[in-house]
This record gives sequence, structure tokens and C-alpha cells, in this order.
Amino acid sequence: MKIIVLGGGLIGQVIAKNLLKDFEVTVADLNPKTLEKLKTFRIDGILADLSDAEKIKEIIKPFDLVVGAVPGFMGYKMLKSVLEAGKNIVDISFFPEDCFTLDELAKSKNVTAIVDCGVAPGCSNLICGHVETLFDKTDEFVCYVGGLPQVRVLPYEYKAVFSPIDVIEEYTRPAKLVENGKIVVKEALSEPELVDFEGVGTLEAFNTDGLRTLLKTVKIPSMREKTLRYATHIEKMRLLRETGFFWKEKIEIGGVKISPLEVTSKLLFDLWKLKENEEDFTVMKVIVEGEKDGKKVTYTYDLLDKFDRQNKITSMARTTGYTCTSAVRLLANGDFTQKGICPPEFIGKNGKCFQKMMDYLKTENIVFELKIS
Repeated sequence: MKIIVLGGGLIGQVIAKNLLKDFEVTVADLNPKTLEKLKTFRIDGILADLSDAEKIKEIIKPFDLVVGAVPGFMGYKMLKSVLEAGKNIVDISFFPEDCFTLDELAKSKNVTAIVDCGVAPGCSNLICGHVETLFDKTDEFVCYVGGLPQVRVLPYEYKAVFSPIDVIEEYTRPAKLVENGKIVVKEALSEPELVDFEGVGTLEAFNTDGLRTLLKTVKIPSMREKTLRYATHIEKMRLLRETGFFWKEKIEIGGVKISPLEVTSKLLFDLWKLKENEEDFTVMKVIVEGEKDGKKVTYTYDLLDKFDRQNKITSMARTTGYTCTSAVRLLANGDFTQKGICPPEFIGKNGKCFQKMMDYLKTENIVFELKIS
């Protein structure tokens, strides 16, 4: 089977190398240096502007399956182009638009489009969809998740494995939660709490807008996602936000108009950039509470994943990329055949597919510890 990965960034490269174990892989990207580097791994490259819808349709014609790994602002148009071309796709672009507006298009083309297929959203949705099928009634879903540097360095004690502008969105975009069966909107960075994690210590958690498709696909009366950081990070981000450093609107300084967000991102990029061989880890706790046979039951899934020293792959790239490649294998092997827009919770509802994804993640040493109480 021939697979093309659209986007050769940090995670796109990890996805391509992993899929090379079982498939013929090509990467399309605008950066010739990226493609030249991938050649050393026997990965073919296509130099292409992936913002061009017609170009995408042209280059994916010879391929059996597509992986979307473009930046979020390009994701929706990319996905639409792939669907119009009638190709199955697994996507990790996490675009802001409503993916279900493309559901009719996908079904009309008899295509499967697995979207939001990373660690969170992604594995969190997968678990939610699976556990919901085990209960007679599901009462609550909570996801705590964060990617952090192993070594804490002042003043921010944080490193970003993707664009600082995208990280800053977590501090500015209001969070949609579900309370008493209704969607409510709360301020970003709201409702801070301290949470203890074995092997890590105490982290602080705050509301973020990460439920995404779960707001439409499951009927659970209480749901929230919270992002994890080292203590005092919330206070620092609030200070920057309330002072105006995250404003997108341009302001005039010395006769020049400039966006404070662009300046802030430029300044933070060097401070937050994960340097070569600098180690990170991903921590996640998913809690699903419900009832089975008249009894209260809680399923808790814990993940602690660390930087791959042998292959020099960040934990965030591992957990996001290998979740994606496990879904690719489901499609390639004909295990998951549902048509239309399919977020990971749809896969989770299929017990065999859920187990196959979790088993594959284990082969990559990404292990969720399950506790039932």
C-alpha cells in the first residue's frame, strides 16, 4: 500500500518513519531541506504548496491512503481537498473549523476520514468512546493532559514542541465544557487545581477548549478537559494576557502598527523552543465515571511517556504520531470501515478496534495503565 503524508514537520516526519515499517511512504512538503533529510530514510518526497487545493488533489492521485499533518490553519481546506479526491485519510491537523460540516461530502465519496487523531484530542476521545459502551449510564468524563520539559528552567518552566502561537491559544480561547448536560463556556486558564501524578509530582491544571467533537458525539452530562503545567504557570500566563501581550489586534507604536501577539510569540519562541536532545514527557489522566448493573464504576487511564533517547524523538511527537499511525493501520488492514467524518471516539466504540490501537501503542512503549474502582 502506498501512503502519502501531507506535511513533513516534526510530527509528520515521525509518522512517515513509523509507517515505513509496513508501507511505501512519500512525504509532501514545501521545504526542500525537509524532503532531502527524509531521503536518507528511504522516504520519497514531493515538493508542493499544500495550501493549493488543486495541487493536493493532483499529488495524492497515485496513493491509497493520506495522512494529514499540516498546520491547523491549513487543515480544513486540506481535508476538503482530500475528500473531494475520494481518498481515505487520518488527520492530525486539529483545525478550528467544525469537521462535521464535511461529513456529507465524505459519505458521498464513500470515504473514511479519521480526524483529531493525536494524543489529546485523540487517545482521550478513543478512551471516552470505549468506556461509554461499557456502562449502562455514563456520568462524567475528565481529561488532564500536558506536555512538559523534563528539566525545569525559569522563568516559564515550559517548552513548546509546536508553534508558540498555537500554545498561546490555550491561554486565550474560551473553553467549552459540559455541566448538567449543557454546554457552558468558561474563561481560559479558569478553575485552577493541583493534581498529583506518580513519577512527576504535583502539577496545576486549568480549563482548555479540548473536548472538540465530544461535545456532539457523546451524551455525558459532565465533561471537561484540563491542560497541565508546572506550578505558577497559570499566574504568569494570566499576567501576560491581562496586560495585553496576547492581543491579536495591531496597536501603533512610534508610527508602526504591530500585533502584540506576534511580538510575544517571537520573544517566547527562543525561550520555549525545545533544544536538540532536550528531553520532554507527556502526562495524561482520563477519568470516566458511570453506572453498571446499578453500581458506580470509575475507569481511570494513566499515561506517562518520556523522550525517546535512542531515536531522539520527543514524547509529544511519539504520543501524537503513533496514535495516528495506529489508526492508519486500522484503515489499511480493513479493521475500521465506517464512512464519513470519524473522530477517535467512533473507533473507541468498536471494542476490537480499540484494543488493536491500544495494543499497537504498547509496541511503541506507549502504555496506558488502567484502574477500575
